[in-house]
Amino acid sequence: MKGRKYIYIIIFLVLLAVVFGFKKVSNNTEATLTQEDTTIEEVKVTFVELGSVGCIPCDKMQPIMKEIEEEYKGQVKVVFHDVKTAEGNPYIKEFGIRAIPTQVFLDKDGNEYFRHLGFFAKDELVKVLQMQGVN
Repeated sequence: MKGRKYIYIIIFLVLLAVVFGFKKVSNNTEATLTQEDTTIEEVKVTFVELGSVGCIPCDKMQPIMKEIEEEYKGQVKVVFHDVKTAEGNPYIKEFGIRAIPTQVFLDKDGNEYFRHLGFFAKDELVKVLQMQGVN
């Protein structure tokens, strides 16, 4: 019974963090955008890599991800989740991962438009980015 009490306290604290952690957005049309805000608006593709450190094909994807992030800065957001860690493990279920590495490509609205399993050569990956107008 004592363990349940702690679970309820943790759930309550998480809910408080969620409720009070979000900023209130005003309807002020004269608000100025920061540089970060405009960058977010320009992102055409979110490239999500789901893998693990120490996995050979996953490790071979790391330099490619860095190159994509640098070459297409502002157009492509690159995200890596190490699914063998506690933080990355929930993404296995969220993205329906069957093998690693898996690359998931999301359009500007957050909808998946392409998925690839295994090592993904940069030139082929770039073609997938171009499907959404990345140049």
